[in-house]
Amino acid sequence: MRLRLWPQSLFGRLIAATVTGVLLAQAASLYLVARNEQRVVTQVSTRLWARRISEITFMLAQLPPRQRSRALERLRFSGGLGPLGPMRARPPMPRPPMPPGMHRPGWLRRHWARRGRFLPGLLIRLPFASDARALLVRRLRGELGSGYRVTLAPAAAAAGAVIPVPPPPFGPPDRRAGFYDVQVSGPGAPALAFRVARLSPSVVLPPRLLVNLTLLVAVLIAALYVAARGITRPLSRLARAAETIGRGRRTQPLAEQGARELREAARAFNSMQERLHRYLDSRTAVLAAMSHDLKTPLTRLRLQVETLIDDPALRERLGRELDEMEAMVHGALALFRGLDEQEAVEPLDIDALVESVQRGFEDMGQELSVTGRAHAPFPGRPQALKRCLTNLVSNAVKFGERAHIEVHDGAVLRILVRDEGPGIAAQSLEQVFEPFFRLESSRNRDTGGTGLGLSIARDVAQAHGGTLRLRNRPEGGLEAELRLPRR
Repeated sequence: MRLRLWPQSLFGRLIAATVTGVLLAQAASLYLVARNEQRVVTQVSTRLWARRISEITFMLAQLPPRQRSRALERLRFSGGLGPLGPMRARPPMPRPPMPPGMHRPGWLRRHWARRGRFLPGLLIRLPFASDARALLVRRLRGELGSGYRVTLAPAAAAAGAVIPVPPPPFGPPDRRAGFYDVQVSGPGAPALAFRVARLSPSVVLPPRLLVNLTLLVAVLIAALYVAARGITRPLSRLARAAETIGRGRRTQPLAEQGARELREAARAFNSMQERLHRYLDSRTAVLAAMSHDLKTPLTRLRLQVETLIDDPALRERLGRELDEMEAMVHGALALFRGLDEQEAVEPLDIDALVESVQRGFEDMGQELSVTGRAHAPFPGRPQALKRCLTNLVSNAVKFGERAHIEVHDGAVLRILVRDEGPGIAAQSLEQVFEPFFRLESSRNRDTGGTGLGLSIARDVAQAHGGTLRLRNRPEGGLEAELRLPRR
């Protein structure tokens, strides 16, 4: 069975299409928000770094050489400004004693406290092209003036030879991003090296934003679920009712509720069903009455032929004509009985049904073989299905001398009836299902029939929601396939 990623039902497609659209829209919104956040972080961080570096540069340029050296020493080893490489370790601070009755928080609580203080949002890594390096150089040149020379390169000097610049105020820098060393040299002043953290392409978004987006998607899905069910449920009832009518059974009128279009569709279906059944009932009643009433004049004609005509040849010829007319009348009555929907549907043992048909033909000296078995009972009308199989086998043994029944069970119950006859021309494979239609090769007194057997068999198959088809076998003969869905 092939896996379908896209739903096949209207309800599933409405849900899937809307959810996909909402997720794509939310993803685009998150991308735009993160992109704007990254730009803001870049602008603010470079502005703060440029201001900090220019202030330190101007301050050191105004100090005497001895004071400048002490100030540089303090600035280079100030510490506490972030993970800017190996720095001179400080002696550990003694931990103050805890008051009586109190306990120190556990490691897990301290870990999450630090994490909540430094990372209050969700870290989203997006491949943004950052221009922080060029922007920082441009801002420094603007702050320092044309007399100073500014260069920026990846960090290479030892941590003790540079002045660490505090990280951005939006959280700690990304350790994996690395650092830059900014070299600043001016007239009459020694060159200074500052270390700044590279801006990571990661963007910190507040968790409440994602919570709000998740709630929005959930509310949209819930509202769409209610709306879609209100549309698809009446359509499903309409489809089931149409299938019931197609099987020749009556169904209760549909409830005219829901949206205006759905109410109009239900109203039109109810009107169509009422007119259709009224027409079928009147036609069936008239034709059945006519066929039944024809039996009386036929009986009188037969008596008159037997008593009033002395010529044996003429009497025999008229008798055959009356036999044919009577066979047509019985065939018409059998057709109407096949369309009768009063027979109840019940679980039917297909194997027992096939065996009963086989015994009936073997008792008449016909050759009929059976292979295959049904796995479970089939819900159907016993007499109608038996009449269908009997008509198929009767045609097979009449034109093919012997018949074979093959049963295949599964989601669809398939019953194949094969013969070894001459087959049927391809253009006539559908015509033979028309009432009273007979092929030229079967228009004789012995094998002609009335032309109603296949029509009755197909009506019975359609009344059970199935199909009946004929096809010529490559090795010769005709095959009738009866397909009965189990659903």
